Amino acid sequence: MIDRLTAELEAALVRELRSRFELENWQRFGDRLEPPVLALDDSERFLGRWVPASRTILMSRPFVLARPWPEVAGVLAHEMAHQFVDEVLGVRDESAHGETFRRVCAERGVDARAAGAPTAVPDADGVRALERVRKLLALAGSANQHEAELAMRRAHELMLRHNIERAAADRARDYQVRHLGDPSKRSSSVEVDVVALLADYFFVEVIRVPVYLPLAGKRGNVYEVIGTHANVEMAAHVYAFLLATADRLWRDNRDDARVQSGHDRVSYQSGVIRGFRDKLAAERTELRGVGLVYRGDAGIGDFMRARHPRMTSRRRRTRVASGAHAAGREAGRKVVLHKPVEHGASGGAPRLLRGGRD
Repeated sequence: MIDRLTAELEAALVRELRSRFELENWQRFGDRLEPPVLALDDSERFLGRWVPASRTILMSRPFVLARPWPEVAGVLAHEMAHQFVDEVLGVRDESAHGETFRRVCAERGVDARAAGAPTAVPDADGVRALERVRKLLALAGSANQHEAELAMRRAHELMLRHNIERAAADRARDYQVRHLGDPSKRSSSVEVDVVALLADYFFVEVIRVPVYLPLAGKRGNVYEVIGTHANVEMAAHVYAFLLATADRLWRDNRDDARVQSGHDRVSYQSGVIRGFRDKLAAERTELRGVGLVYRGDAGIGDFMRARHPRMTSRRRRTRVASGAHAAGREAGRKVVLHKPVEHGASGGAPRLLRGGRD
């Protein structure tokens, strides 16, 4: 059962929806929409609804309280597209999701299905590749270090080969999004290092997006991972695995002479991620030597820019190396990615996180 909002929290939520309307109006509709009435409704029959007679956008209260904020924003943008077709284009002789509506959504990066978050239908090749990677990562948990290292390298090669072949085929493909991170907590620099690594080595784009927490009346941020079904599944696994591994290695190696105090935790854990990045870079160099060169996926860039038309980018800061960072980096170079990949871990412009170089 969904918690009820106090009058104060409900008023704050409506204000946040208004703020989101203004942002979407600027980003996608050129400020051509006149502000409607925004209201919450207890109905569970719809997620959102544009009501022309009263110039109202109704949002389902159960949906808004139960689902992540990016999904709420997606449904709001969908209803704004209905308003645009009705009030700006004056098209009223087509079905609600007719040709004009679908064109408006396609031109403005709006999900015409109003499902909340774009989902991709897994392609057969991607499913097969993911299943093979799952089996290899299970082998990478072997106590035999040589066997584990070989299994991880083969998994890396398989994902690289799959994405190179998919890009070369140049056929239409679906992309999906997944949100990672706890919006109620501040993102750590270690988490930033992990998501930058995902963008550089795991065939996804990662954007930091603002969210709103209706039950707390607060704003936060999460990381939005964009890619094909197989790549998003893999990236979500790597994200959880690396954060847990960095924490475990920190706890297991507190007696390292290069670790001075608990204040070195972030430096050490960042070193772990940097060391694992070194390992991936070395593997990628070896694979490039046998002709496996990934040149990117133009489609994912188009999808991302349509979804976030006003995004900005920033570079990560280069950190000064310390003894603790060096110790973590040493440990990170020995990390073997393993375990099967499992299915399914507020104003302002989102920011694309690009990997730094040091």
